[in-house]
Amino acid sequence: MSRQQNNRGGRTKKDDTIMNDSIRATELRVLGDDGEQFGIISRADALQIAEDKGLDLVLVSPDAKPPVAKVMDYGKHKYEIEKKKKEAKKNQKKIEVKEVKFSCKIAENDINYKVKHAREFLEKGKHVKLRVFLRGREMANPELGIDVLERVWPMLEDVGNLEKRAHQEGRYINMYVTPLKK
Repeated sequence: MSRQQNNRGGRTKKDDTIMNDSIRATELRVLGDDGEQFGIISRADALQIAEDKGLDLVLVSPDAKPPVAKVMDYGKHKYEIEKKKKEAKKNQKKIEVKEVKFSCKIAENDINYKVKHAREFLEKGKHVKLRVFLRGREMANPELGIDVLERVWPMLEDVGNLEKRAHQEGRYINMYVTPLKK
């Protein structure tokens, strides 16, 4: 006998699955766990079938006329769903974003050094966020930071796509570059 059947509770805490005694419909279209169809039967008969098999009666389609319920081992069903979710999450591609910081008063050789790192990140398939931090009075002239990033972009355009142009966010001027598709 499954845990849900022991407490005969309806909805579980984490999800909104309606099952066993919480099913309010008087007549249900009932499907078996092995694919057999019991047809349209009363709620009491459906609960009896589920109890005889030691399984749960789970409302699959509450909006149908009559509602559709399935006799199944709910714990096993829930485990299978979680397993599929974990598998899908494992197969997702994770996007790594690297950040390269500049200042308004940066020398040309420093720009070249930082651009070299940004190029390496882009060649490895990582996304790059280029940032210029505005200090003190530099906030009065944010175009200085935009000019720095506009000088950097031509050095990266052969290995990256410009996702977002240079724009101000608070004390930062940001530019977002993604790697070219191979």
